[in-house]
Amino acid sequence: MAATATGIRDLTPEQVREAKDLAARYYWRGQARPKQLPPPGDWFIWYIETGRGFGKTRLAAEWVRSCVESGKYRRGGIIGPTIATTRSLMVDGPSGILAVCPPWNRPLYHPTTHTLVWPNGAIVEVFSADVPDRVRGANLDFGWAEEFGTWSSAEPFDMFLLCVRMGDRPRVCVTGTPKPLPHVKALSKHPSCVVVKGSTYENEGNLAPEFMAQIVSRYEGSRLGRQEIHGEVLEDAEGALWKQIEMIDAHRVDRAPDMVRIVVAVDPQAGVTGETGIIVAGVARQAGVVHGYVLADHTLSGSPDVWGREAVTAYHTWKADRIVYEKNQGGDMVALTLRTVDRNVPLTDVWASKGKQARAEPVSALAEQGRIHHVGMFGLLEAELTSWVPGGYADEMGRKHPAMPSPNRLDALVWGITDLMLTNMPKDYPKAKDLLTATSRFGGSGGRGIAGRLSDTQ
Repeated sequence: MAATATGIRDLTPEQVREAKDLAARYYWRGQARPKQLPPPGDWFIWYIETGRGFGKTRLAAEWVRSCVESGKYRRGGIIGPTIATTRSLMVDGPSGILAVCPPWNRPLYHPTTHTLVWPNGAIVEVFSADVPDRVRGANLDFGWAEEFGTWSSAEPFDMFLLCVRMGDRPRVCVTGTPKPLPHVKALSKHPSCVVVKGSTYENEGNLAPEFMAQIVSRYEGSRLGRQEIHGEVLEDAEGALWKQIEMIDAHRVDRAPDMVRIVVAVDPQAGVTGETGIIVAGVARQAGVVHGYVLADHTLSGSPDVWGREAVTAYHTWKADRIVYEKNQGGDMVALTLRTVDRNVPLTDVWASKGKQARAEPVSALAEQGRIHHVGMFGLLEAELTSWVPGGYADEMGRKHPAMPSPNRLDALVWGITDLMLTNMPKDYPKAKDLLTATSRFGGSGGRGIAGRLSDTQ
């Protein structure tokens, strides 16, 4: 639109069309589905708990914009799992605040003060759940909390809520994919909370066909799909080798100690579709006993060159000792792929002589003993761990479901912990295999069948 135009009568027909198109592009109510608009009523918390790809981030960013443009809200706050996530997803992301605001009313982001400032003087402060003390002392009249299901505890959210106390009608928008965590369950039961549910399919028209073909179709019909696609809150699956609260949440840590060894574990995708599991794990000593730490999840979909570069990048980023992979799952191809990216990267192949259950049971036993710690939250990995049932399962209606293939994240974790804690530990560490009798509760192999051998392909 021409900058010299001073009124509607000064515009050419082409400029009028451009102005109408621009106005329509930023008219959210004309594009949003009913569930993406604020619910009626005198609510304090609006909780959007849906499957992935529903459009949660977009609707929350648009809601923040509407609060500012209404003139009724002057001081807001946004908070995500980490400051990096808050910035990259909620502020700068393709559906973030800067993207949804029109050019004539777009805020400026000030990184030194972590604030967004609008032309009308409204300010939004940027916080992160991993530094909850920084939230103290803020005085807000509205707020947005993102990816709530990945937060390690309720403490930062409680602090955030206590700060949203100004104005005539303070309000908070919360978005997240459901997880069976205590603070997530408690939020949905809050007396002033309105919960909106939704599935990935409701936004199918705005999602890439590749996403629908590879991700949605991969998980549809599975227990994990009920959580990640349909937005259901699932309890631990009966018969699953990992339990969320007792085995993962109870031993989660905010930061890891100094690592003795770090490995990058790779479980390649089967065929041309699916995901390649890439998990970074390390090992450290606590009171003379070896403990394992899940440090990062680099899992992705892509060609061998794509996942090979990601694995090698993780190796260098984390200063790992080596990359571990399964020998009998395309082992030669994995080694060739990784060597093509970096000919000097040290590799170790794990030979799995027994089935997936026998390989996973000793690792889950270590988790049950409190000797495996997740450093932060890993939503998709933890969903796979608590959803996979080796022998199949019966759903709530009593219908029988066959055994699911073990997911790639889970398998990669098993390879990493196997190398770190079961077969290739430092010599002065106590042997983990002596502590694996707990696997007898599964009626399984007790760890006798996993990792029959290790061979260094360096």
